[in-house]
Amino acid sequence: MSSKQTVLGRVTQLAKANIHALLDQAEDPQKMLDQLIRDYSSNISEAEEAVAATIGNLRLLEQDHAEDVAAAAEWGGKALAASRKADGLRTGGQTAEADRFDNLAKVALGRQLQSEKEARTAEPTIAAQTEVVTKLTAGLDQMKAKLVELRSKRDELVARAKSAQAQNTMMDAVKNIDVLDPTSELSRFEDKVRREEARALGKQELAASSLDAQFEQLDAMGDEAEIAARLAALKAA
Repeated sequence: MSSKQTVLGRVTQLAKANIHALLDQAEDPQKMLDQLIRDYSSNISEAEEAVAATIGNLRLLEQDHAEDVAAAAEWGGKALAASRKADGLRTGGQTAEADRFDNLAKVALGRQLQSEKEARTAEPTIAAQTEVVTKLTAGLDQMKAKLVELRSKRDELVARAKSAQAQNTMMDAVKNIDVLDPTSELSRFEDKVRREEARALGKQELAASSLDAQFEQLDAMGDEAEIAARLAALKAA
């Protein structure tokens, strides 16, 4: 297998890689994406060098082919010129000189034929190389687009991970200060207030009963004085 076929196969395989399927199989998607980005960047650099070399070789082939075509045309022109010169000389009776120019025309035609053969021989190679370059260039473009997708996916994943971490931190803080269920604290505080209110009522009742007893005692002393006064009045009569 030639190097260009190897590069073409690698480029095609990488360009067709299914990112979502790879992520589903990964234990740590972010690390895998980071590794994929590094691998893709490295492979793209290698592919760019290979594609550049392939394109360079193609351009050399095209230049050689153009030179062969031009040479064939040039030798054809020289053959025509030598043939016409020979015809003119032969018309003027200069047979030997005419034969010499006809021989030059034959040599030029031989060179023309050789150049045409070389040009025709190179054409299938140029066509195949052109197809390879087209596929490599398309695959390289797909790899670059895939790299953009990888980086975008990584940035999205990192942002989601940071958001999830922030939410978890907030929920842990909320759980620690017991804000999720405040009724228990309110209930305990309400019970304490009611107990204090009950104590105050008890003290009030206790104070009221003591005061009533004092007034009752006072009333009893008044009755005794009244009785003593009335008894004294009876005796005086």
